[in-house]
Amino acid sequence: MNREKVVFGFFVLLAATLNFGYVVGDIDNPRLHNVYELYAAVAVNIIATILKFGDRTQIGAVQLATSLVASIQLIIAALVWIWGSHVDAGGLTGEHMASVVSIAAGALLANFVSVILLIMETVSYRRR
Repeated sequence: MNREKVVFGFFVLLAATLNFGYVVGDIDNPRLHNVYELYAAVAVNIIATILKFGDRTQIGAVQLATSLVASIQLIIAALVWIWGSHVDAGGLTGEHMASVVSIAAGALLANFVSVILLIMETVSYRRR
């Protein structure tokens, strides 16, 4: 068993599941979207992105691109949350929350593509 592939697959799947868990719920209800879950999704996506830097294959390049997209979108979602919570005088409104969740949903799509690519790579792998 290749430990590097296990760790890589673990973080790719964890990134997708954390992101999915964050997005589920009413889009504009802040009580249904935990800020710590968003921050965990950001952190795990960044770790998954870093792990993808060493791969020199074509699928590795596409996986890196999807991971970069997901990480950037989740960082933007976190910044919108921070803006709504700490900067905007009106506080975290339903409009802010809808923006945060919709941006995180875009990152979820990128994470799903990354998982599909991981599955494709695994299925096409031939034992040597």
